[in-house]
Amino acid sequence: MSQISAPSRPRVTSAGKVGSEANQRAPRNWKPFLLLVPAFLIVSLFFLAPLVDVFIRSITDPRLGLQNYVWLFTTETNITVTVRTFGTALLVTVVCVLLAYPYAYLMTIVGDRTRNLLQLFVMLPLWTSILVRTLAWMVLLQDTGPINGFLETAFGIGPLPLIRSTFGVALAMSQVLLPFMVLPLYSAMSKIDKRLLPAASNLGARPITAFFTVYLPLSRPGIFAGSITVFILGLGFYIIPSLLGSSKEIMISALMYQQISVFLMWGQGTALGIFLLAATVLILVVVGRLSKGASMFPGVEK
Repeated sequence: MSQISAPSRPRVTSAGKVGSEANQRAPRNWKPFLLLVPAFLIVSLFFLAPLVDVFIRSITDPRLGLQNYVWLFTTETNITVTVRTFGTALLVTVVCVLLAYPYAYLMTIVGDRTRNLLQLFVMLPLWTSILVRTLAWMVLLQDTGPINGFLETAFGIGPLPLIRSTFGVALAMSQVLLPFMVLPLYSAMSKIDKRLLPAASNLGARPITAFFTVYLPLSRPGIFAGSITVFILGLGFYIIPSLLGSSKEIMISALMYQQISVFLMWGQGTALGIFLLAATVLILVVVGRLSKGASMFPGVEK
C-alpha cells in the first residue's frame, strides 16, 4: 500500500526572511511632509501666535491670575449675554434648518436649468457685503419701513417693534447664514438614491413614515454639517446685533468690543474671546460624538 504523505509546510527561506525584515526596517520617506511646512508656518504666524498672546493677556492683565475668568463666570451681565448669544445662535440654526431643508430637497428633484437658478439665488447674497445687507434690513424693519407700512395698511397692525429686538436680529442673521445651511444639505441629499422613497411606499410605508425613517436619516450628515456651521458662525456675529439690536440685545462679540475698545479692559475682553473659542471647540467635540460615526462634512468619507 502506498503511504499518504502529510502535506508539506511552506518553507520560508532565509533570503525571504531577510527581505521582509529589510522592507520593515526601510527608512520612511519624509520629503512629502515638507509640503506641509509653508501651511504650518502660516497657521502658526497668523493664528497660533495671536491666540497664545490673547490667552496670556487674559491671565496677566491687569495682574497675573484668573481674576478675569472669575469676573466672566460670576457677573450676572456676562451670564445673561452668554445665554442670549447661545440662544440666538440656536434659534437662527433652527430657522435655517426649517427653511433650507425643503429648498435643498427641491434642488435635487428639479432639472439642471432650474437647479442652476436656485443655486444662483443661494450664492447671490454671498457676493453682497454683509454691511449692505444689514443696512437694507434696517430700512425694511424700521417703524416707518415697508414691512410695518404694509402690515398697517393691509391688516391695521403696527407699528411692530421689528427692529431693536431679538426678532430683527434673528431674522437678519438667518438670511445671512442660510446659504451655509443649504449647500451642505444639498451636498448630502444629492447622494441619496431617489428610488428609496417609492420603494418604501411600495412596501406599505406612508409618505411621512418613509420620509422620517428612510430619507431623513440619510440626510443627517448634511443637517449636522450645516447646523454646526451656522451655529458657530452665529456665535461670533457683531455687525447685525450692533445695528439691528439694542443695548438690551448685546451679544458676546459686542461685549468683547466694549471691554477692549471702550473700557480698555484687555484682560476681560480676551477672557471672553478664550471662553468663546473653548465653547466652540467643546460644541464640535459633542456634535462629533452625537453624530455616531456619521461624517459631519458631506462628501468626505471617514
